[in-house]
Amino acid sequence: MIVHYHPEVLFEDPAFGLLKGDEARGMWKMLCASASDLKIDFKIVKAEKEQVEASWEAFYTFSASGRKVHNKIRAHFEFKEGLILKHTDSFNLHRWASQALGWKGFLFGATSFFKKKLNKQTRRLLVKFLQDSFPKGN
Repeated sequence: MIVHYHPEVLFEDPAFGLLKGDEARGMWKMLCASASDLKIDFKIVKAEKEQVEASWEAFYTFSASGRKVHNKIRAHFEFKEGLILKHTDSFNLHRWASQALGWKGFLFGATSFFKKKLNKQTRRLLVKFLQDSFPKGN
Protein backbone atom coordinates (compact mmCIF):
# COMPACT_ATOMS: atom_id res chain seq x y z
CA MET A 1 0.00 0.00 0.00
CA ILE A 2 2.76 2.40 0.93
CA VAL A 3 4.34 2.53 -2.52
CA HIS A 4 0.93 3.10 -4.13
CA TYR A 5 0.01 6.06 -1.93
CA HIS A 6 0.23 9.60 -3.28
CA PRO A 7 2.43 11.91 -1.12
CA GLU A 8 -0.75 13.77 -0.06
CA VAL A 9 -2.82 10.64 0.65
CA LEU A 10 -5.79 10.80 3.00
CA PHE A 11 -6.75 7.54 4.73
CA GLU A 12 -9.80 7.01 6.91
CA ASP A 13 -11.31 4.06 8.72
CA PRO A 14 -13.34 3.42 11.89
CA ALA A 15 -10.30 2.36 13.96
CA PHE A 16 -7.80 5.11 13.11
CA GLY A 17 -10.03 7.93 11.96
CA LEU A 18 -8.43 10.32 9.47
CA LEU A 19 -4.71 9.98 8.70
CA LYS A 20 -2.69 12.10 6.27
CA GLY A 21 0.47 11.40 4.27
CA ASP A 22 3.21 9.89 6.41
CA GLU A 23 0.68 8.99 9.11
CA ALA A 24 -1.16 6.72 6.66
CA ARG A 25 2.06 5.13 5.41
CA GLY A 26 3.23 4.71 9.01
CA MET A 27 -0.02 2.99 9.94
CA TRP A 28 0.62 0.24 7.38
CA LYS A 29 4.21 -0.15 8.59
CA MET A 30 3.00 -0.41 12.18
CA LEU A 31 0.25 -2.91 11.38
CA CYS A 32 2.56 -5.11 9.35
CA ALA A 33 5.35 -4.93 11.95
CA SER A 34 3.02 -6.12 14.71
CA ALA A 35 1.28 -8.84 12.69
CA SER A 36 2.59 -12.33 13.25
CA ASP A 37 -0.12 -14.18 11.32
CA LEU A 38 -1.72 -11.60 9.02
CA LYS A 39 -3.48 -12.95 5.93
CA ILE A 40 -5.30 -10.68 3.48
CA ASP A 41 -7.66 -11.58 0.65
CA PHE A 42 -9.08 -8.94 -1.69
CA LYS A 43 -11.00 -8.41 -4.88
CA ILE A 44 -11.73 -5.40 -7.05
CA VAL A 45 -15.47 -4.81 -7.10
CA LYS A 46 -15.61 -1.84 -9.48
CA ALA A 47 -13.05 0.27 -11.32
CA GLU A 48 -13.89 3.45 -13.26
CA LYS A 49 -11.28 6.01 -14.29
CA GLU A 50 -9.85 7.40 -11.04
CA GLN A 51 -12.23 5.50 -8.70
CA VAL A 52 -11.89 1.91 -7.44
CA GLU A 53 -14.09 -0.07 -5.05
CA ALA A 54 -12.67 -3.19 -3.45
CA SER A 55 -13.57 -5.65 -0.76
CA TRP A 56 -10.93 -7.19 1.39
CA GLU A 57 -10.73 -9.46 4.38
CA ALA A 58 -8.05 -9.48 7.04
CA PHE A 59 -7.38 -12.53 9.19
CA TYR A 60 -5.05 -12.03 12.17
CA THR A 61 -4.57 -12.33 15.90
CA PHE A 62 -5.25 -9.06 17.71
CA SER A 63 -2.06 -8.58 19.71
CA ALA A 64 -3.65 -6.76 22.67
CA SER A 65 -6.00 -9.65 23.48
CA GLY A 66 -4.59 -12.67 21.63
CA ARG A 67 -8.02 -13.15 20.02
CA LYS A 68 -8.52 -14.16 16.37
CA VAL A 69 -10.10 -11.56 14.10
CA HIS A 70 -11.70 -11.89 10.66
CA ASN A 71 -12.46 -8.35 9.50
CA LYS A 72 -14.52 -7.76 6.34
CA ILE A 73 -13.75 -4.38 4.83
CA ARG A 74 -15.13 -2.32 1.98
CA ALA A 75 -12.54 0.03 0.45
CA HIS A 76 -12.95 3.07 -1.77
CA PHE A 77 -9.92 4.51 -3.56
CA GLU A 78 -9.50 7.75 -5.48
CA PHE A 79 -6.42 8.08 -7.68
CA LYS A 80 -4.32 11.01 -8.81
CA GLU A 81 -1.28 10.74 -11.05
CA GLY A 82 -1.60 6.94 -10.92
CA LEU A 83 -1.35 6.86 -7.10
CA ILE A 84 -3.94 6.53 -4.34
CA LEU A 85 -4.91 10.01 -3.19
CA LYS A 86 -7.81 8.98 -0.95
CA HIS A 87 -8.39 5.61 0.70
CA THR A 88 -11.50 5.06 2.81
CA ASP A 89 -12.13 1.74 4.53
CA SER A 90 -15.45 0.92 6.14
CA PHE A 91 -16.27 -2.05 8.31
CA ASN A 92 -18.56 -3.04 11.14
CA LEU A 93 -16.71 -1.70 14.17
CA HIS A 94 -19.02 -3.50 16.58
CA ARG A 95 -18.31 -6.84 14.90
CA TRP A 96 -14.57 -6.12 14.93
CA ALA A 97 -14.62 -5.08 18.60
CA SER A 98 -16.56 -8.21 19.57
CA GLN A 99 -13.94 -10.40 17.92
CA ALA A 100 -10.88 -8.46 19.06
CA LEU A 101 -11.97 -7.68 22.62
CA GLY A 102 -14.58 -10.32 23.49
CA TRP A 103 -17.50 -9.43 25.75
CA LYS A 104 -16.27 -5.86 26.39
CA GLY A 105 -16.15 -5.23 22.65
CA PHE A 106 -19.59 -6.77 22.26
CA LEU A 107 -21.05 -4.52 24.96
CA PHE A 108 -19.34 -1.25 24.03
CA GLY A 109 -18.13 -1.64 20.44
CA ALA A 110 -21.20 -0.02 18.89
CA THR A 111 -20.97 3.19 20.95
CA SER A 112 -19.51 6.52 19.86
CA PHE A 113 -17.60 6.55 23.17
CA PHE A 114 -15.80 3.35 22.16
CA LYS A 115 -14.98 4.68 18.70
CA LYS A 116 -13.55 7.93 20.12
CA LYS A 117 -11.49 6.02 22.69
CA LEU A 118 -10.24 3.58 20.03
CA ASN A 119 -9.27 6.45 17.68
CA LYS A 120 -7.37 8.14 20.51
CA GLN A 121 -5.57 4.91 21.41
CA THR A 122 -4.64 4.01 17.82
CA ARG A 123 -3.41 7.57 17.25
CA ARG A 124 -1.22 7.33 20.38
CA LEU A 125 0.21 3.96 19.26
CA LEU A 126 0.90 5.34 15.78
CA VAL A 127 2.67 8.45 17.10
CA LYS A 128 4.84 6.30 19.37
CA PHE A 129 5.63 3.90 16.51
CA LEU A 130 6.63 6.77 14.23
CA GLN A 131 8.77 8.40 16.93
CA ASP A 132 10.51 5.10 17.70
CA SER A 133 11.00 4.22 14.03
CA PHE A 134 12.06 7.66 12.83
CA PRO A 135 13.58 9.60 15.74
CA LYS A 136 14.06 13.31 15.13
CA GLY A 137 17.57 14.26 14.15
CA ASN A 138 18.19 10.95 12.37
